[in-house]
Amino acid sequence: MARVVVDVMLKPEILDPQGKAVQGALPRLGFEGISDVRQGKRFELEVDGELTEERLAQVHEIAEKLLSNPVIEDFTVRVRSGNPDGQGGDADGHTGGAGA
Repeated sequence: MARVVVDVMLKPEILDPQGKAVQGALPRLGFEGISDVRQGKRFELEVDGELTEERLAQVHEIAEKLLSNPVIEDFTVRVRSGNPDGQGGDADGHTGGAGA
């Protein structure tokens, strides 16, 4: 069994109101030196069996068709290595989405 992580972020040219709200709150909470904040989504998928190129391509299709809006968002697909509790490194980052 393999774990694949899909990170979805708004494209840089798309306004991120939630990120701006967090950025505005930081100085009021005493945190200085943060010049920008972008908010995103993270999905972890457990893939049964061996993670083949075909299965990885299927995960990319899932990310493009269901997990992200390719008009305004980009996504990255990473294969988790190490322990099942997430205490490990990542391998093979792949970027997707329209224009990526």
